Amino acid sequence: MFTSVLVANRGEIACRVLGTLRRLGVRSVAVHTASDADARHVREADVAVRLDRDRSDHPGARAAYLDVDAVVGAAAAAGARAIHPGYGFLSESPALARACARAGLTFVGPPVAALELMADKLAAKRLVGGRGVPVLPGTLDGAALAVGTPAAAIAATARDVGYPLLVKPSAGGGGKGMVVVRTPDDLPAALDSARRIAGASFGDDTLLLEHLVERPRHIEVQVLADTHGAVVHLGERECTLQRRYQKVVEEAPSPALDDATRARLGEAACDVARSVGYVGVGTVEFLVPADDPTSFWFIEMNTRLQVEHPVTELVTGLDLVELQLRVAAGEPLPFAQSDVRVTGHAVEARLYAESPSRGFLPATGRVLVYDDAGAPAGPGAAPLRLDSGIAAGTAVTGDFDPLLAKTVAHGADRGQALDRLDSLLGSVVVLGVETNQGFLRDLLADDDVRAGRLDTGLIDRLVAARPASEPDALLLTAAALLTLPPAGNGPWTAHDGWRLNVPPVPRRVVLVDDAGAEHTVDVACTGATIALDGGRPVTASLRPAGPPHAWLVSLDATTQQVWAAPAPGAMWVGAAGRSAAFTVLTRAEQAARRRALREPHPPDGEASGEVRTAIPGAVVAVLVADGDPVEPGTTVVVVEAMKMEHPLTAPRGGILRLRVRPGDQVRLDQVVAVVEAACPTGDAGTTTEPGAAHPAAPVTHSATRGAS
Repeated sequence: MFTSVLVANRGEIACRVLGTLRRLGVRSVAVHTASDADARHVREADVAVRLDRDRSDHPGARAAYLDVDAVVGAAAAAGARAIHPGYGFLSESPALARACARAGLTFVGPPVAALELMADKLAAKRLVGGRGVPVLPGTLDGAALAVGTPAAAIAATARDVGYPLLVKPSAGGGGKGMVVVRTPDDLPAALDSARRIAGASFGDDTLLLEHLVERPRHIEVQVLADTHGAVVHLGERECTLQRRYQKVVEEAPSPALDDATRARLGEAACDVARSVGYVGVGTVEFLVPADDPTSFWFIEMNTRLQVEHPVTELVTGLDLVELQLRVAAGEPLPFAQSDVRVTGHAVEARLYAESPSRGFLPATGRVLVYDDAGAPAGPGAAPLRLDSGIAAGTAVTGDFDPLLAKTVAHGADRGQALDRLDSLLGSVVVLGVETNQGFLRDLLADDDVRAGRLDTGLIDRLVAARPASEPDALLLTAAALLTLPPAGNGPWTAHDGWRLNVPPVPRRVVLVDDAGAEHTVDVACTGATIALDGGRPVTASLRPAGPPHAWLVSLDATTQQVWAAPAPGAMWVGAAGRSAAFTVLTRAEQAARRRALREPHPPDGEASGEVRTAIPGAVVAVLVADGDPVEPGTTVVVVEAMKMEHPLTAPRGGILRLRVRPGDQVRLDQVVAVVEAACPTGDAGTTTEPGAAHPAAPVTHSATRGAS
């Protein structure tokens, strides 16, 4: 076993790997940027090295973690003998594996040849198909979609594959760059978007087309191989519950497979690993038709540890990170295929910083309160497990993936595992940044999810049918009571509405929720009688619960623990796995809102014309030239944040005035363009938007980049 290992990652996975190193007594080395100097993974490591020291050419925090020379240099400086890359970042980087070899370090991952072959999805499909493993119909030649290929030739290739189809990068994984195309008219824009993301994320903009299976299940098999020729699988995982091709809930084993199909899948996965001389932990991914779970097609192989590896650990009792380290150190596998036992059922839900009500857009902020409900992390933590990379004070930015933590539960059967996972989600507290926590609880309660009737479109259908949620009365009550000024000494500072010889005058608190809806709370006597949104008065009380930021809130004789944290001009509150942030309006702000409501509204279809960002990020494309006419709904600017693209569209027809250009960093709610009403004479060329930062930004046409 190695005496010292550097973890070339951050966040939740870095903390996960550090936990195993600590248990094994191996000295751990963390890497970080200036902004991550106080991050949780830095505090949990034995040694920490700053990656971007004396470097001025890094454009952002994420780039430092992708700097192979800096990572290898940090390992050498700290005396590490091996580098564990976690997942994401450099985990599938042949350049890092080669650099480790040159420096005399061990790369905790597969050989370079396996990394390169499986990173090329086209080559991987050709190899696997040649060994008799079923492969999804699609292109097997990247030249067919290369830049410069005539549009007519690409269109013919797409017709041969058949619509609907999927455009996806040949390199990389994690769903990044994948675009569904249902008609030939949508193909050019899809190619442009996929190529742009592939080039930025993986350094390779080669694309492929695959036939789209409309209602598939996503099932993957965990494989493990050593340097002595042994290859085993550790069962399968069901990863079907996804949004935007990003997994949300995973479980092991799959509720859809029978024993015969399970055995065929396992053997096919091992055959894929053998075909490339694989060493270490890897995952072979398959699509399984929801209406025929005995059939399957190979999609790709991920040559690294997967985010969802904890469910395999819980049902097998194995530590996959420890096995990675031992195999990398040259040890043989300590068991054979016949020794692998799957016991019970495990389910994992990914806790993301995102807004389900806004199409799962990533969210940013600073964690004000974090309580892990006492759930332990890492292998051996059963029946509940919480792998996290955050703490109170953690800044959640748009530079990295929005994954905050993974909640995992094990049970004797699937029903018990789901119940335990829901209980854990109801106990964990994250305030200061919006999360999908409440949505996850709703998802786990869905009848189809409980029955195991899954396909990759289920979440999208649930979101479309989900009614707009109203703020919880308990959270509103807590926010209102906690935003009242604290009582001082004596009756004159009690703020309880008392007046001499007159009935008490209610104190009105006006709160605005995340959706912009206004709520009034009339407090007739602090902590005694309140009226929510002008409704009937109810009895309420609030008192400290013991832990910091925790309160006991009673509403009509029902008492529940609520967590709360103030932020500038707002109050964050949370209970039972659901949270909300309410902005407190001053009297002046209330008056301004009333004046705005009295102002005449523009005619139907006449929006303000401003195109604003919904999340901080970087402008990766400008699709319309400054001064060009646009129609309502036209995509004008594309912003990349947290490894995803977010198109911004024109709110009305008119003449576009740009305020950004490709490469610009943009803030939340920043105006990136304005659509002016077209001049009646048709001469709009002389109109200039005051204060435009870039009046003539370069244009990238999505219709031509991918097809010319």
